[in-house]
Parts: sequence; structure tokens; C-alpha cells
Amino acid sequence: MKKAFTLIEVLLVIGIIILLAGAIIVAVNPGRQFAKARNTQRKTDTTALLNAIVQVMVDNQGAWKCNSAPELPTATTPIATPGGVDLEPCLVPTYLPRIPLDPQQGNYNTATGAYNTGYNLRYYPDTGRIEVCAPYAELNEIICTTK
Repeated sequence: MKKAFTLIEVLLVIGIIILLAGAIIVAVNPGRQFAKARNTQRKTDTTALLNAIVQVMVDNQGAWKCNSAPELPTATTPIATPGGVDLEPCLVPTYLPRIPLDPQQGNYNTATGAYNTGYNLRYYPDTGRIEVCAPYAELNEIICTTK
């Protein structure tokens, strides 16, 4: 007598495999993983920008010196040109290889040199603190780096 699987047994196994695959896809949630990766890039970028700004000040005995941005903004200001504070000539290429851009909102026009990093800068003169924030962070995260 031949032994074989019945149609019901085969369908039952396929159904179980589909349920397990669905559960794994929901658990992994690729959209959330991509959002977390973009937020990690934002944290890296804000840290790099802040470190470069501080390094300019260290090299100038604690003073901010840059012709394109003579003063650091005391109100939350986009790091952009036009319409914000232009830090690219101050930081690139001496302190950064390129100006960091937000993975979704940042843009750079190579024809005109205009850019919007998607990041904000604020200087607190009372405490001497400098803050670089990523306002487009996802998953309800607040990404601000302060020194």
C-alpha cells in the first residue's frame, strides 16, 4: 500500500507556513526598521555638525569666526542657504568632507550651491550651549545634540 499525504494535510501545512510568515513580517516591520535607520543617520549628522562647529571655535580660542555666518543664531534657525545660516563655507572641507543632509528632507542643488540640510541650529549665549536638532525625526523621537 502506498503512503501519501492527503490534500487536507498539505493545505494545513501551507496554512501554518503562511501564518508564521505573516507573523514574522509583522514582527520585523521593515517600515519601522527603515525609520530607525534614518533616525540613526540624523543622530550621526547632528553630532558631526556640532563637533565641527565646536572645532572651529576651539581653533579660534573659543570664538566663532566665519565670514558666511558671522554669528551663531540665538533663535532656532535652519542650516540652509538661502533662508537660514550658511555653515558650509565654515565647515567644508576643513572640518567635514561634505555638509550632512537629512535622509528625507535634506537637499543640495549642485548648480546653484543652495542647500537645506534639514537640521536646525541654535546658540544659547547665556550658557554658551550650542544645539543642533533634526526636526524631521521619525517615530516620535526628538533628536537634538547639545554641547
